[in-house]
Amino acid sequence: MSDIHLNCDGRGRRDFLRLGLGSAAAGIGLSQLMGLRAQAAERAGKARAEDVNCILVWLDGGPTHHESFDPKPDAPKEVRGDFGTIPTKIPGVHFSDCVPHLASVADKFTVIRSICHKDPNHGGGNHYMMTGTPTPVPVNCGAFVSFHPSFGSVVSHARGVRDGLPAYMSLPKQSRSGGPNFLGAEHAPFIVGGDPNKKGFRVRDVVLPKEVSEGRAKSRRELRASLDQLVRIHEKEAQDPTIAFDSYYQQGIDLITSPTAQKAFDIESEPDQVRDRFGRHQLGQRMLMTRRLVEAGVSFVTCYYGGWDHHRMIFDGLKKHIPPLDQSLAALITDLDERGMLDSTLVIALGEFGRTPKINDRGGRDHWPHAMSVLLAGAGVPRGQIVGATDHDGAYASENIYSPEDFAASLYTKLGVDPKLVLHKRDGRPVRLVNGGQPIPELFG
Repeated sequence: MSDIHLNCDGRGRRDFLRLGLGSAAAGIGLSQLMGLRAQAAERAGKARAEDVNCILVWLDGGPTHHESFDPKPDAPKEVRGDFGTIPTKIPGVHFSDCVPHLASVADKFTVIRSICHKDPNHGGGNHYMMTGTPTPVPVNCGAFVSFHPSFGSVVSHARGVRDGLPAYMSLPKQSRSGGPNFLGAEHAPFIVGGDPNKKGFRVRDVVLPKEVSEGRAKSRRELRASLDQLVRIHEKEAQDPTIAFDSYYQQGIDLITSPTAQKAFDIESEPDQVRDRFGRHQLGQRMLMTRRLVEAGVSFVTCYYGGWDHHRMIFDGLKKHIPPLDQSLAALITDLDERGMLDSTLVIALGEFGRTPKINDRGGRDHWPHAMSVLLAGAGVPRGQIVGATDHDGAYASENIYSPEDFAASLYTKLGVDPKLVLHKRDGRPVRLVNGGQPIPELFG
């Protein structure tokens, strides 16, 4: 059964390549690019910033901070909820007892408890936390929102294809604000759909068409013609004419003919003990796939795990929903660390907002953007650290308060992209990558 869940809008969506709005790529000038690289070199630590890749675990729906990284055991019952707390590897710090695996490796990551904003809608909150830019108009639950390029699309724009692998991939679908907007279709994520926990898993469309594999296509023109039907399927689904860009065809050709790409997708080559450690479920194997993709050189990978919109019966829901995340995210961080990859990989887990401090009359928690917890590991992020705090009931960020713009500036700085960069739309209008915001100092040691 799929673990792609519905939010309060009640809509399900097929796994397909979603391109977002806008049609033309905007160029980064040579002087800007040189400046970006120079700044990245200055910030370089154990890994150069431009060599740092990112795994963004997107918890769609708004995960509860009370039942994860910011429990309130001394608050009234209607606030603290049904779960207890558990000590972590950080002396004096407790998490919810829902996340024992993450508590056991808390000395490897940082949790920020004090990022907040003011948009209580899924669409607007998603856009804010996936781009660092608020929406100019209110956006409700069901909308796919694209007023600004997503983090992954910007990184793709800055870095481009490497060894036949797109710079930006998303498993098993794209978040509603994860598209490229005016940067163009070539910077949309490549979607790795399907269930990698199934035997014989293969990534859809990342195989040569039969006539090509049999050697009947002799030229790039013939290969493009062979791919045309595949591309047109996506074009029909996405309703975006930019998919016809020649660069899109070129990326498709590079991907299916790249030995590096084919090897990265071969999850069955992993030892059984590694696969077991991540968990023999869809999320666990997708998390393992994210490690394989960044190991192969993909710059930005989003792992989508929805179903966090617990307006009712939150405690029953979390008993089923948190364990796969707890196991697989702890395994991912540990695995990267043991392989010596954590210094060059930024791991982030977050959703669009937190949940209300008081449990409602349906036994759930509602949307609450005034407090949320964000996990970050790797790429020089200090280990075993709690940043900021919320008040007694977990209602409002109260110490070291940071905005989505600060979060965005931090992410871009870690990846060697200047957050002060100015992009240009197709009509020439300038657009700031991040409007204000400063890198969060606690994330840089």
